[in-house]
Amino acid sequence: MVENLAASTAESEDHHGSHRSLLWTTDDSASYSAGVDAIIVPTVRRPTVLRHAAEISISLGCTLITLHSGKWTSARQAARQLPPDTNLIAIDVPAHASSCLPELETSRLLANTRFARRSDLSLKRNLGLTLCHMVGWDRIILLDDDITVRDTAHLSRAAGLLDTHHAVGFFIGGYPDHSVVCHAYRMAGGSQEPFIGGGALAVHVDRNRSFFPDIYNDDWFYLLDAKKGLQSVATTGEVFQQPYDPFRNPNRARAEELGDVLAEGAFWLLDQRRPLMDADLRHWEKFLQRRERFIKHVMSLVEQADIEAGEKGRMMVALKASKGRLARITPELCRDYLRAFATDRERWRDHVDHLAGDQSIWSALRSLLGPQRDKFDVVVRNG
Repeated sequence: MVENLAASTAESEDHHGSHRSLLWTTDDSASYSAGVDAIIVPTVRRPTVLRHAAEISISLGCTLITLHSGKWTSARQAARQLPPDTNLIAIDVPAHASSCLPELETSRLLANTRFARRSDLSLKRNLGLTLCHMVGWDRIILLDDDITVRDTAHLSRAAGLLDTHHAVGFFIGGYPDHSVVCHAYRMAGGSQEPFIGGGALAVHVDRNRSFFPDIYNDDWFYLLDAKKGLQSVATTGEVFQQPYDPFRNPNRARAEELGDVLAEGAFWLLDQRRPLMDADLRHWEKFLQRRERFIKHVMSLVEQADIEAGEKGRMMVALKASKGRLARITPELCRDYLRAFATDRERWRDHVDHLAGDQSIWSALRSLLGPQRDKFDVVVRNG
């Protein structure tokens, strides 16, 4: 690891290492508490990783919604392996499941390009949100399958804060939750703080009628109001991220770069108390130049840092992959994406406004899955 790198050397004028000043932070001694209606967990891993979320849902007396895809997991396996007293809705999500949701301009803009995302994480989150709208569940927790919650009181406190906020996040302990570029910056001595995100996020579904675009940093976009900036968002408590290897495959860095540029470019304005409407071509031209300088700066820091040679080599390969993908990103694409996001947000609100609410679970599932429902494997179990 890094030792004795001067802050003046590590800091970068082209990068904001923290956006936490945008968040309202609670006094942990204050009393906020409310019930949780559901916990939503998207997963591609073996169902054993869901046991922690199941235990949390039992403790809180709420429903666990698990959304499965890939060869390692399924709804039926989850139903067999999770505790029998889990109130469970487990859904296998095929690739065509997006036909159940509005057609989004942000997805169309990137379709059939090198920037198209190969993950269904955003799709699963959007399906979970829609289902909660349909059954009338307002206070939900989005939780990734590699997050550990050591004190469920933190989740109840976040649910209570939804009385006055659209979303409430948590401090991420354990392994930091960053993009590949920001991991390298942190490891080379840069000042980098995690922001809240969809890995552990309490949401008031009725008040926050947003969606997750199909791009890296979809959770940051979920927190945005395309016209006003950041929604009313708070942070409280702590959860823990399990370790992972950000430098295992340089394709990860390539896949993250557009979403990282767009999110960091948008939050750059918010940090300066400027509206997102200022994200015009001139802004993106300057920000793309800043991003290139920042990645070069990180590469220089990594080269000078006291990091094991093999690890340093993998970091440099990943940073070169990010820099290569950055060269393909244009100011026009960034501007057009934010415009498409604004259009999609209105389209999603219209989608939600036309959903029939207070349905039974099975009625909602039949309506949500539509004519494709015979291709979804769904398990509903009351604990």
